[in-house]
Amino acid sequence: MSAEQEKDPISLKRVRGGDSGLDGLGGPGVQLGSPDKKKRKTNTQVNCPPFLFEVFLYAPIDDESSKAKIGNNTIVFTLRKKEAAMWETLSLSGVDKEMMQRIREKSILQAQERAKEAMEAKAVARREDQKYTLNVMMKIEEEERKKIEDMKENERIKATKELEAWKECQRKAEELKIIQREEKLYHQEKQMEEERKKLKHKCLIGNSASKNLATKGRNSENIFFEKLKEDSIPAPRSVGSIKISFTPRVFPTALRESQVAEEEEWLHKQAEAQRAMNTDIPELCDLKEEEKNPEWLKEKGNKLFATENYLAAINAYNLAIRLNNKIPLLYLNRAACHLKLKNLHKAIEDSSKALEILTPPVADNANARMKAHIRRGTAFCQLELYVEGLQDYEAALKIDPSNKIVQNDAEKIRNIIQGTEVESK
Repeated sequence: MSAEQEKDPISLKRVRGGDSGLDGLGGPGVQLGSPDKKKRKTNTQVNCPPFLFEVFLYAPIDDESSKAKIGNNTIVFTLRKKEAAMWETLSLSGVDKEMMQRIREKSILQAQERAKEAMEAKAVARREDQKYTLNVMMKIEEEERKKIEDMKENERIKATKELEAWKECQRKAEELKIIQREEKLYHQEKQMEEERKKLKHKCLIGNSASKNLATKGRNSENIFFEKLKEDSIPAPRSVGSIKISFTPRVFPTALRESQVAEEEEWLHKQAEAQRAMNTDIPELCDLKEEEKNPEWLKEKGNKLFATENYLAAINAYNLAIRLNNKIPLLYLNRAACHLKLKNLHKAIEDSSKALEILTPPVADNANARMKAHIRRGTAFCQLELYVEGLQDYEAALKIDPSNKIVQNDAEKIRNIIQGTEVESK
């Protein structure tokens, strides 16, 4: 082989000629089926029954870039040398059967290793693609979330600016009113000053006239001066302001010494309830900071209750109670949800728990206690336990005796009880 041939790939063409054995792989009059081609580093094999072609190459080849092309009843091998060097012959000389078997086994092992590496590389590529896709999706979601947050922030800034502009307009309008009022007072004072000057001028003229007219006498002069004194009214005093401060008080009612201890106890319980947070809940790690606030969960439950999504509202109240079980309104609101869902026994339990926490009875928790009695009484009546229900309604009336709705409901329950007793007799 020449130097130019060393750089170029080896082209091997075997064509059938006559009745010879290994050369019967291609040529006129032979129809090839689906031949089994194997290209390895040290040997090349084609199997197309009943024909077989195998050659053990002189030196290793690059099986990745080597090819075998089938066409026109001919197989063309294009083999690229591993190392650019002159080959003395195509096939390896002096190869016995045992050596052939070793070469075949080694080639098969190498092919299996390459196939395994290819599969692993494909799996790695697939994982990388999945990871890339996941990262892209997360990035898109993050961009969407940031976009929504930016929109919220822009809306908040816009609303704040509008509120500040409205406040500024109100302030300017108030300043304008003050200026107008001061101008009006100034004009009034100026007018009164002019009237005083005119009156003084008239007084001087009257004095000169009284000196010339002796018939008037002294009495008329005295009367004139008395009238002058009456007309000379002093100007109004300047406006002033007095600031008063009252003793601070939490409760809306007047202070009563008999209830001071109970009010202090209630305030102490409320302060403890605000601090009683249970953070040892496994679900908390998946929640946002705002979702760990019982007050936020209570407001969310109230909104869900308003949309008649009672089950979701109960879930919100449940999590809030797990975080802080000292807030009576959580039990009270959950009792209302159970009433809507006809879970009457649970409504009674939650109302009783709310009443248990709403102690001592003070004016600040009177409305909540009344609602708890009404909801428990309603649940008792729906269970046809009218006597127990009436007791709760009467307890609610003791808290608010002027509530007409509670009075009417209590009267209806009494009529039902009396009708039941008459029928039983």
